[in-house]
Amino acid sequence: MAIKVLVVDDSSFFRRRVSEIVNQDPELEVIATASNGAEAVKMAAELNPQVITMDIEMPVMDGITAVREIMAKCPTPILMFSSLTHDGAKATLDALDAGALDFLPKRFEDIATNKDDAILLLQQRVKALGRRRMFRPIARPVVASTPSVRPTSSVLGTTSIASHAPATAPVRTSTAASIRASGKQYKLLLIGTSTGGPVALQKILTQFPANYPHPILLIQHMPAAFTPAFASRLNGLCKIDVKEAANGDLLKPGCAYLAPGGMQMMVERTGGSGRLKVIAGSADMNYKPCVDITFASASKAFSGDVLAVVLTGMGADGREGARMLKAVGATIWAQDEASCVVYGMPQAVASAGIATQSIALDNMAECILKESVRV
Repeated sequence: MAIKVLVVDDSSFFRRRVSEIVNQDPELEVIATASNGAEAVKMAAELNPQVITMDIEMPVMDGITAVREIMAKCPTPILMFSSLTHDGAKATLDALDAGALDFLPKRFEDIATNKDDAILLLQQRVKALGRRRMFRPIARPVVASTPSVRPTSSVLGTTSIASHAPATAPVRTSTAASIRASGKQYKLLLIGTSTGGPVALQKILTQFPANYPHPILLIQHMPAAFTPAFASRLNGLCKIDVKEAANGDLLKPGCAYLAPGGMQMMVERTGGSGRLKVIAGSADMNYKPCVDITFASASKAFSGDVLAVVLTGMGADGREGARMLKAVGATIWAQDEASCVVYGMPQAVASAGIATQSIALDNMAECILKESVRV
């Protein structure tokens, strides 16, 4: 049965264009359109769509207010459309705070340089959200480690859409109480994520103390116009310092460095500390920033003294970099399926036997602090 979609925008042209693209996919069906937030709230309750695409600036009721009302009355996965401006970035982050799960640029040429790729990406994002149930029951936590499986070969940076087949080596969820600190000494924390990442990162990092003893590298798939606003928002909410990474930054304990959108962030070892190298990167890379690129550089610079966490996101970015980290003794964790917006990236490292723990988002910060902070 096709995933039912409600399209919301005050532009009749954009409603028609999005509807045409969505309906091109046999797994999707636009069941209605709305021209403002108030209509969207009413239709969401009456029609029970599985996904809503939502504009931000609309008359009568704006998209952010509509998201809040929909999430309060009939929680539904919502994909926001946003302009790639500073104000657009701030509004999109507000919408994610209100409960929206994902976003895309409103101009299709900003989604991808190739029109067909942009159409495919929009369809994939809608389907990924449509497969997610808003109130999925969370399995009873069980202490578990990932069984060892033979890794499959893959080319670094190859695009992979989130798989919904059972993982080859299923990882059961661990709680903060069930995880025992290994006693290992770390020098760096890495966190990679995509769809659902802004909310997940905020939830985790706001629980860190100001004196967190290690530098933190954050790799979030996000447009270049958004990362300065996102870093600024996190910095205002967190006790630790958060900044958009810049080329040449020296890593400091208790500071998180967010990879700039449209760039690649790598870490190099200079004496006893680390230094960031931020470059444009190859034009043929699928992700900018790319989790694999940062993870791979950390495996060379910090060897096994790394705790790397892969959070919610579509695709498999992070798997090959995590494989390189694990090969030199680093610790790899993944977010559990039940708490992910899209169980793609975490599933990739879990099913390959790379992650040693699968942890719910609500428990992730406590688990990281328990493992990486020596009392």
